[in-house]
Amino acid sequence: MKYFPEHRDDLFYVRTNDGAKEFRVVIAPVANPGVDHWKELVPGKPGLTIEDFQPFADHAVVVERAGGLVRFLISDYENQSLARIELPEPAYLAAPEFHPEFATGAFRFKYESPVTPPSIFEYDIASRSKKLLKQTEVPGGYDPEHYMVERVHATAPDGKKVPLDIVRRKGVPVDGTAPCWLYGYGSYGISIDPSFSSNRISLLDRGVIYAIAHIRGGGELGEAWHDDGRMMTKKNTFTDFIACADFLVEKKFATHERMVIHGGSAGGLLIGATINLRSNLAHVAILDVPFVDVLNTMSDATLPLTTGEYIEWGNPNKKAEYDYIKTYSPYDNIAAKDYPAMLLFTSLNDSQVPYWESAKFAAKLRALKTDKNALLFKINLDAGHGGASGRF
Repeated sequence: MKYFPEHRDDLFYVRTNDGAKEFRVVIAPVANPGVDHWKELVPGKPGLTIEDFQPFADHAVVVERAGGLVRFLISDYENQSLARIELPEPAYLAAPEFHPEFATGAFRFKYESPVTPPSIFEYDIASRSKKLLKQTEVPGGYDPEHYMVERVHATAPDGKKVPLDIVRRKGVPVDGTAPCWLYGYGSYGISIDPSFSSNRISLLDRGVIYAIAHIRGGGELGEAWHDDGRMMTKKNTFTDFIACADFLVEKKFATHERMVIHGGSAGGLLIGATINLRSNLAHVAILDVPFVDVLNTMSDATLPLTTGEYIEWGNPNKKAEYDYIKTYSPYDNIAAKDYPAMLLFTSLNDSQVPYWESAKFAAKLRALKTDKNALLFKINLDAGHGGASGRF
């Protein structure tokens, strides 16, 4: 069980998954904080994750995630009425800002989206209004009105609805002629919130449609979403991603011949496993520091991350889990068939995914693949898992 206590007056406010898988908030007296003295303040709800609870002198802020998106609710303690802060776009990233003042009538939060630069807003509790305090300047005359973001849902083979964010410049045709860049991760319960990238604007201006697949294994739809894409259900991650790519083609955002698929680290595992399952899914596959030799790595308990990650990938010392990992481990499932053009990046000093995983993957692909598509492999000699600043 997990417990995250906060303090106000003579009470603890505890966010916990004890009694609610996606968390709830209970009140406990400081003098007797045991479970027997708990009183529920914010109940847990199916499909809704309480990610944070911040008490202030006269109000509290509940940070929840529903439908894959963060929401802020304000509670006044006395009658526990909740007011939701309205956020303007269908897909975005939002998070509380640091609050040094306990007695305040305002709540500050960060907000951005694929078309809105990073911004700081202040919400006035009394008037229930918000104002923009600061926004990152984007040089070059950037105008967000030229772009649009939408959230849609692809249907996985088992019927689950998978959120998919689509970003494009207004006026780009949705008739299958535009190129499309599809990104995914889907591991460790990490939520890939749709953020702003100034680098991406150049792609959008050239007519590229950018999409983010919120596949199982991530945390966008709560702990159950993570559980349904790890260990013995890991292959849901890959079939969700394939469903998202097929959805984009079905709705004429792109064709498979005009699509790039991209992922890094565990997202590189995603791309490696996906092209083994559906090698014609995209024209180009990009893998950054990819975790592609899963079976061998997870079988080496001397590596620093291995045993701690049995709960994510499985323990290969157990036959059933070994056999399951072997069915999707990218290196172990390379076959003699056509693959997309590929670009692999790795780093010499990567302590999380050693460079030899990508080197082995590239070598085996070159030996077995039957196409003449480019397979480019680059090792950064001065970097680690997170680039030069993450060397060690």
